[in-house]
Amino acid sequence: MNVQQRVGPYTLIKQLGEGGMGVVHLAADPAGRLVALKTMRPDLAGREEFRRRFGKETEAARRVARFCTAPVLDAGFDHGTAYLVTEYVEGPDLSAVVARAPLSGSNLEALAVGVATALAAIHQAGVVHRDLKPSNVLLSPVGPRVIDFGVAQLADAPGAVATIATSMGTPAYMSPEQARGEHVTPAGDIFSWGALVAFAGTGRPPFGTGGLPEVVYRVINHVPKLDGLDERVRPLVERALDKDPARRPTAQQLVDLLLGRTGVPVAAATKAVSET
Repeated sequence: MNVQQRVGPYTLIKQLGEGGMGVVHLAADPAGRLVALKTMRPDLAGREEFRRRFGKETEAARRVARFCTAPVLDAGFDHGTAYLVTEYVEGPDLSAVVARAPLSGSNLEALAVGVATALAAIHQAGVVHRDLKPSNVLLSPVGPRVIDFGVAQLADAPGAVATIATSMGTPAYMSPEQARGEHVTPAGDIFSWGALVAFAGTGRPPFGTGGLPEVVYRVINHVPKLDGLDERVRPLVERALDKDPARRPTAQQLVDLLLGRTGVPVAAATKAVSET
């Protein structure tokens, strides 16, 4: 790839990954600082409804406090290409780390607190992540960082073809209500948190693997398999994976319960994670 290729004022350096919504590049801003730049799929950028919502949704994402997230820095269109710029986080994603060995002890607890803290900040800004999964959690030197929040819902513009890959999230980590195509609330992210922490602590998704229909069926109808999960986090994971969204704790309640205190501010939770 030509390192001089540009999107807006950003110079693309190399491709970092590709997903259902688009391609992510390592890029440099005009001052030479490294950023992560995601270009959205061309078919999305061509939809009038997507273009109308893009500015609104990304502006909401920019209001998310920077606690345990890769904050959104910029967004725009360049010759028909919609792009989103976030802070570049150096470190492997959770799926790559767990492939070597599941997390345990303080490492698992720090992950659970860090991701819950990120969700608290995201939800306080009025944003729902909708696609929280291991590849969207980066393990930086100062703790976990949640990425790609405030983006997945953009694929749900009226008239778009609804697919699991784009508008419904990732089957193994989606909530039952999301799998049924119902309205997704912050409680859906809490379910995904439970599935993610279970995966981190056991090395396997709590509803198993296999074809898309069978995984979705288990998410909706089966109890999660949590054998081997650290008993210190298991009770909260079980509550987060309740089929009824009304019975799940909020992100702030997760932070409070994990730290054993009442009303822990997200800044204090972030400090606790960084010190672990």
